[in-house]
Amino acid sequence: MDKKQQNNTHVSWFRQSAPYIHAHRGRTFVILFGGEAVEHSGFPHLINDIALLGSLGVRIVLVHGARPQIKQQLDTLNIQSAFSDNMRVTLNEHMPAVEQAVGQVRMRIESQLSMGLPNTPMAGASVRVVSGNFVTARPYGIHNGVDFCQTGNVRKIDTEAINQHLENSNVVLISPIGYSSTGEIFNLRAEDVATETAIALNADKLIFVMENNGVTGNDGELLQQLNLPEAQAWLKKHGSEEQENQETQSHLNNAARACRGGVRRVHLISRQVDGALLLELYTRDGTGTLVTAENYEGLRMATIEDIGGIMELISPLEEQGLLVKRSREQLELDIYNFTVIERDGMIIACAALFTFAEEEAAELACLAVHHDYQEHGRGDDLMQHIEWQARKKHMKKLFTLTTQTMHWFLERGFVECAADDLPIEKKSLYNYQRNSKVFCKPLH
Repeated sequence: MDKKQQNNTHVSWFRQSAPYIHAHRGRTFVILFGGEAVEHSGFPHLINDIALLGSLGVRIVLVHGARPQIKQQLDTLNIQSAFSDNMRVTLNEHMPAVEQAVGQVRMRIESQLSMGLPNTPMAGASVRVVSGNFVTARPYGIHNGVDFCQTGNVRKIDTEAINQHLENSNVVLISPIGYSSTGEIFNLRAEDVATETAIALNADKLIFVMENNGVTGNDGELLQQLNLPEAQAWLKKHGSEEQENQETQSHLNNAARACRGGVRRVHLISRQVDGALLLELYTRDGTGTLVTAENYEGLRMATIEDIGGIMELISPLEEQGLLVKRSREQLELDIYNFTVIERDGMIIACAALFTFAEEEAAELACLAVHHDYQEHGRGDDLMQHIEWQARKKHMKKLFTLTTQTMHWFLERGFVECAADDLPIEKKSLYNYQRNSKVFCKPLH
């Protein structure tokens, strides 16, 4: 790639990132990573990316795990520790080792954030980080006959103290340790701490930095987006699978809980992808799985506010001769005939339906899908919705005019017709210079 191409790529990426830089400024993100991430050689890159988020105005709460460090500390002391339901049974005599391991991890993270990150893009930009007794805990108790002793559950998060630190532009670091009102110390699951913290803070995002490659479908491909029903269906289907899926199941359970608790979006990203945090937050499609209680991408009827987005979508296709040119004034007149697919605030597909009551015919017009999103059947979704609308209006035939996508329509049940088969009103507007092909489909 030559210098000019590099510059163009950089400018294009920066422009695409600009809406996210603006949208994320002043927002509260809770980010969880495990003790495995701290031990990995790529950890400084993750810290660098977190520091960059802070410089872009994101309010950051970090929650760290320490499971491998606790295991190592217990092994060093030749102490055996039991697990039940994927949770450590923490005996009273285990707590000094737990406290030491967690403290060492916390101090390592603090030192990384405080050193100014030499030889990185954030060199000299030291990050103020604060820790504290932000988590009140209670015993997890006895489950299925197993007494978990000093393993605990989150009881309360001190949101007032955390928010004060965030207002002062500090990064808040929370360890998987909780304290009771009677002075006891409890060993907590880090992801539970992160989930409860995100809910209590009404955080804009909860981000799980995972050890595996994320949530995948039956074909092994990454699932980029799940709403709550889809997340529950995945959990129901995969809930009985082997150990390797336990982390994904646990994170997905907590993601669903967070969404139900008011967190708008939960991101599950892989630690194995360098820069995954930045790619997830500052590109439209990200690199992980988004779990949301709202429709991140949805098909809906267009409104007058969508005109700018539709024009931006169809203008390149009009220039190529794929679509008939429409003025803004014409779009304003026709806007309520349009259906759009919106993804993260951007119109990525559209189509319009015009009906001719006398001939009981309907026109599918201005079907367009953004070139970056032409996979996964969005064109089919729009066409099916248009067909449904036409049937609802008691139309007997659907037709469309095209110059370059004839085979696409043939593959979907349309047949070629003559221009004379068009409704009278449409036939009078037919542009013989454009010489569009006419395709029809009966609506049963």
